[in-house]
Amino acid sequence: MRNLEKIFEPNSIAIIGASAKRNSVGRGLVKNALEGTSLRKIFCVNPYRKKVLGIKCFPKITDISEEIDLSVIAVRAKIVPQIVKECCQKKVGGIIIISAGFAERGRKGRVLQEKISKIVKKAKIPLIGPNVLGILRPSIKLNASFAPATPKAGKIAFVSQSGALLDSVIDGALLENYGFSSLISYGNEAGLTLSDFLLWLKKDKETRVIAVYLEGLKEGRRFIRVAKEVSAAKPIVAIKAGRSEAGTKAAASHTATLTGSHKIYSAAFKQSGIIEVDTVEELFDTAKALSWQPKCKNGIGIITNGGGCGVLMADYCQELGINLPKLTLKTIKKLEKSGLMHSAFSKRNPLDILGDALSDRYGVGIKALLEQKNIHGLLIIQTLQIMTEVRKNAKIIIEAKKKWPQKPIICAIIRGKFSQSGIKLLEKNNIPNYSDLKRAALAMKALIR
Repeated sequence: MRNLEKIFEPNSIAIIGASAKRNSVGRGLVKNALEGTSLRKIFCVNPYRKKVLGIKCFPKITDISEEIDLSVIAVRAKIVPQIVKECCQKKVGGIIIISAGFAERGRKGRVLQEKISKIVKKAKIPLIGPNVLGILRPSIKLNASFAPATPKAGKIAFVSQSGALLDSVIDGALLENYGFSSLISYGNEAGLTLSDFLLWLKKDKETRVIAVYLEGLKEGRRFIRVAKEVSAAKPIVAIKAGRSEAGTKAAASHTATLTGSHKIYSAAFKQSGIIEVDTVEELFDTAKALSWQPKCKNGIGIITNGGGCGVLMADYCQELGINLPKLTLKTIKKLEKSGLMHSAFSKRNPLDILGDALSDRYGVGIKALLEQKNIHGLLIIQTLQIMTEVRKNAKIIIEAKKKWPQKPIICAIIRGKFSQSGIKLLEKNNIPNYSDLKRAALAMKALIR
């Protein structure tokens, strides 16, 4: 594997194409880079300006006397090859090319991209791009991108061939309670490929789960070999775009990618141990569950205060191959002896504790199901009635998780105004909640080994 520390742990960054112009990529790059000035030096390169956001500008990167770990390029495509040559002459540790207008734009752009590839290959300098958003590592305040913000630190790494999708994911993460170890936009893959990033993330101590958006692959055989190696250590969840004829054409003009048959990709994912999903929402639902909860054997309990929701959840579980063990006589007796169950409780899995359930009834039901040996995880549903104790229920679930840390708990609290305080408390304690029943079932499915 190539040494990528200079890219992902830089002590110095040069931004070539730094700009003071409002709403420009060059200004956005400088603004974001300044978030980490206490940890690294930032240099601006622009022959037409003396300063950008208070930082001195150099005419060329070769005019900087100090060593540069990472060079970020955001200039017109036609001059990028010359800039890359200067970066190689400077012996930078790594290069990110933000600029678009290469292989995704046709023959002329492809020629430019091939020039760049040859230059960095000869110099043995790792390159991300071109046609990318950049990279972010929230835990070390590294934002070498023109993303709108930096999300909080977490255990999910997101590697995306699309920079714009990565932007939207960051925006969504600011509202949701999950963070990232790394966010990597890799675009046209003129240098480093998806396989290189997977290998680096395998070693990264901050990363627990890897989420991937891709349109196509370079070095398909190498990818299968690498993905199999990495997925044995850390889960990889992927969504493949370009499944249809229309999607294939769109991918070709987006990142110059030849997508190939979706059936072939699905087979490759399965062979490599990758979890394939169908939507971006499912990608992060699954990644969140895998980053917060342990894996378990097949055998899941369901507890609900709404019978209809329990029926729907049972349907989804059967569709997904999730086993719902019968409640044992011992479990049923525990529930009956508690004195808290309604006389009409279901005595089966799903366990319906009825709509008037207070937190103490939830507590008894949760404890009884988790104590049953062949129930290895729990799906907890909460619908809102006038008597529902939202925060008390959340606290009981958190205590149960502490007592049974080896058994995953997934919640399906139907999101609404009055449920928010409980949901926030759960997710603050790394217990994932999904506002839709099927989303919760799919997340649990990903945890079953």
